[in-house]
Amino acid sequence: MFVGSGTLLNVVTVLVGSGLGVALGGRLPERVRRVVVDGLGLVTLLVAAVAAADVLDPALAAATGAGAPLLIVLGAVLLGGIVGAALDLDGRLVALGGWAERRLARRPRGAATGDGAAPGASDTEHSEHTDRFTAGFVAASLVFCTGPLTVLGSLNDGLGNGAEQLYLKATLDGFAAVAFAATFGWGVAASAVTVVVVQGGLTLIGLVVGDVLPAAHVAALSAVGGVLLVGVALRLLDVAQVAVASLLPALVVAPLLVEAVVRLR
Repeated sequence: MFVGSGTLLNVVTVLVGSGLGVALGGRLPERVRRVVVDGLGLVTLLVAAVAAADVLDPALAAATGAGAPLLIVLGAVLLGGIVGAALDLDGRLVALGGWAERRLARRPRGAATGDGAAPGASDTEHSEHTDRFTAGFVAASLVFCTGPLTVLGSLNDGLGNGAEQLYLKATLDGFAAVAFAATFGWGVAASAVTVVVVQGGLTLIGLVVGDVLPAAHVAALSAVGGVLLVGVALRLLDVAQVAVASLLPALVVAPLLVEAVVRLR
């Protein structure tokens, strides 16, 4: 298969899954949709735990010292969070969701004032529609683009090592899109744009720079990705609205900290 095929398949599964989810959404009771999203949150926790376990990777311990990996993950999350908060990445992602809603979602006819409808009711309905679209876009973008499979799969695809990881991710994202769209609607389909930008960009990086990350650096990156996925799961479960997008720079900081520790030893 050609380079980028994994991302292309991922976009297709997200769009198809979103369409199926929207079609099923009106036929599913609210309690069923809530249970589906809760189940997705629990599975995300499982995936996060598996990824975060890379903090125990022998290659990482050998390169940085037995006691350093956990501190590296902690430092990456803290420093990355500071950078992300300063750049207000979470707020920018929410704003991007609102922009996508205005471009892709049409306001139902009769919602504007002056057509016989109650202005307050129509404004409230449109506001709820916009909030739901944005919530779906943000939640789906975070789930589809913050996991270790996103980074590692895209880099491996660009490096010419195959796109098997992205094929697996595309399958998982397709099922997740059905669950999300049944609850949030077409905002989930808009997250395909985020998938193209993030995974396509990472694939290009892998294509340009080659295989430059040693195993220890990859392990640290994967462990941090697992921690961020915990934040995504907490959002899905309505436990806490963690600003996961503002923590994304931690994925860049993690391998840099590993390199710094290796050079200082």
